[in-house]
Amino acid sequence: TSRDQHIVPLLSDLFNTSKQTPTDSSTTITMVVTKVLMLTCLVAAVAATPIDPYGHQQYKHEPKPYSFSYGVEDKNYGPNFSQHEKSDGKNVKGSYTVQLPDGRKQTVTYTADHHNGFHADVQYYGKAQYPPPSKYPPFVVKPQHYAPAPHFDQPSYH
Repeated sequence: TSRDQHIVPLLSDLFNTSKQTPTDSSTTITMVVTKVLMLTCLVAAVAATPIDPYGHQQYKHEPKPYSFSYGVEDKNYGPNFSQHEKSDGKNVKGSYTVQLPDGRKQTVTYTADHHNGFHADVQYYGKAQYPPPSKYPPFVVKPQHYAPAPHFDQPSYH
């Protein structure tokens, strides 16, 4: 590459000592340290060059239309809920219904899209009915008292 064409002559000039005539040992040491420092900087610069980033290809999938619904109604034990939802790929419309413990039915009808966000309309049907007060007094749990754990002296050996 063009980068290598500039680096190779620079390295050959850097380490070609035949052209240089040091006058004493301190100059030689200074030149060697300078060359090592320059080489270290050059290696750091080459190592810091950006490499093509690794990444995975992201696929753009168009949103797909869907529709679903389910419901549970158990007359023996009481669970009663359902949900219905459909989407054209961009807008979602649906509702869910839940039987509340106080006897009312809660229905939430909602719409959602990328422009207006999520909007819900909550409706309650029926009147809240609470169980009648019990004719028995509330059960009170009395604290248990246990005997203290036995304590034994450490054995002594003579």
